[in-house]
Amino acid sequence: MLRGVIFDIDGTLIDSNDAHANSWVETLAEAGYQVPFDVIWPMIGMGGDKLLPTAPGARELVERMNRDGLKLVVATSASGDELEALLDVAGVSDLMGPRESASGGRESKPDPDIVQAAVRASRIKPEDLIMLGDTPYDVQASIGAHVNLVALLSGGWTALELSGATAIYDDPADLLRWYDQSPLSVDALAD
Repeated sequence: MLRGVIFDIDGTLIDSNDAHANSWVETLAEAGYQVPFDVIWPMIGMGGDKLLPTAPGARELVERMNRDGLKLVVATSASGDELEALLDVAGVSDLMGPRESASGGRESKPDPDIVQAAVRASRIKPEDLIMLGDTPYDVQASIGAHVNLVALLSGGWTALELSGATAIYDDPADLLRWYDQSPLSVDALAD
């Protein structure tokens, strides 16, 4: 029985992947390395050690999950201060419960450490959780932590690249639109 949701933030609730990729390109250029955007962009979602406006419907989606009594946990490669800023931009900081950031695991995504830390923080069994993410790294991390993943295409990845997800939606607004038929719905769980 679903009791909670683990959230990735960048690219999932906030359309920030292009900004992150551009930042990496600029930072590398300042260090003397000319790495094209197209090379960096597919790496966004991995932890920085491995390598903006609010997405539509993010707050409404999180509010719906909250009303359904789901425990809401964050698992992200972002640092603590960056995480709080991202949650503020998404307009959901006040709705989220435990937060596991880059410091919560020994290894960053795609390793499952951060998701496993979020599972521990939730105090819910992995099979009673769903993770919401937007990258193949989120898929890998959730599988490694034995947590099903609902993927959003808002991060720029294709459905094929997100294979392994339990379900795939365009963005938070699309998931909210189909919520009652999604793996998040209490009614869908009763079937």
